[in-house]
Amino acid sequence: MAWLDALRGIAAVVVVFEHGFKFLLPEARLPVKAVFEPGWYGVLVFFLVSGYIVPASLERRGSVRAFWITRFFRLYPLFGVCVAGVALLTAAGWDGLHIWWGSRTISMTVGHLMMLQNLLYAPNLVNVLWTLSYEMAFYLLVTAMFSLGVHRRSTAGALGFAVVAVLGAGTLPVTLLSAGGSGRMLTVVLVVATLVAVGLAAVLAGSGVVRQAGAVVIGVTVLGLLAVNQSYPGPGQGVLILATMFAGTALYRAEQGEISWKQAGWVALVPLAGIWLARGEFGLQTAIAAAWITFIVGMALRHRKMPQVLAWLGLVSYSIYLLHPLLLESVERFWPEPLAVPLGLRLLALAGVVVLLFGLSALTWRFVEAPAQRLGRRLISGDG
Repeated sequence: MAWLDALRGIAAVVVVFEHGFKFLLPEARLPVKAVFEPGWYGVLVFFLVSGYIVPASLERRGSVRAFWITRFFRLYPLFGVCVAGVALLTAAGWDGLHIWWGSRTISMTVGHLMMLQNLLYAPNLVNVLWTLSYEMAFYLLVTAMFSLGVHRRSTAGALGFAVVAVLGAGTLPVTLLSAGGSGRMLTVVLVVATLVAVGLAAVLAGSGVVRQAGAVVIGVTVLGLLAVNQSYPGPGQGVLILATMFAGTALYRAEQGEISWKQAGWVALVPLAGIWLARGEFGLQTAIAAAWITFIVGMALRHRKMPQVLAWLGLVSYSIYLLHPLLLESVERFWPEPLAVPLGLRLLALAGVVVLLFGLSALTWRFVEAPAQRLGRRLISGDG
């Protein structure tokens, strides 16, 4: 599905320029964000793409075990590269870790290993990692729904999350469980880790009632975190992200003929809910609208040949997304006050960062991502 790769490529590059404003073009950052939030545009396109294709991957194979093998080898090897990059920057004195890595080491480590740190009040090791928490929440919910046999209710899921987002935006608590000290945070992290592990074990190894019980444990745990324990971007926007992903799934089902386009059309209420929640933030409103328009246009052109450069950018988009903050923070080491540097030099530096980023992403794709994904596929085929 080259059109999905093209969308990923566009989204990744837009996110890079969002953070490039902060480190190299701060004078343009606020004026641009006032009319268009490039970061939110990028991540919403990513979420729509994930919603469209991830449940399809699970249902196509019909195996939860195969699904999690592919997810593990898709996400974690490059995540390890990102962590190693942070470690190198820290050792070189170019970057510093959040103070909680010294005082709440177990909580921070376990939270990140589960990729649920953003729902556990654990500051992200790298700023962009917050989106992986919502991706992981989605994977867990999709797994639970598939195990319970309700996975095809995507439109209902999208609308349900959208309603909760709108009604709960000003009432849902923030970090209700985890805030209140290191001991409390550690307890919540370990309880969540245990519940998720036990739930997944039951789903993967059990059958009948055991499998269903595991699915319920997973679902209740994730929904509880989403309802009362989010921090950034807040309960309303966080729940809306899940609505967005389930909306992407509903569009996939309509495209496959599993549901009618009329039924899938109800998910148009999801971006409207997002725009309503973002009232007073014109830049965010335009980003939400643009992300949905981009995705719909991509769907309309899905049978056409995509530009090769966009398809390639999509192929390495995960590397681009995870690695670009490390390069930009390295620039900050040399130019802590970018406004004191001539604009021409900063633009040249931004171009250099992008070229270097593309080169690194090509290497990590070839030597990390692609081999890891091949290994995952071999494990699945060997199991079959």
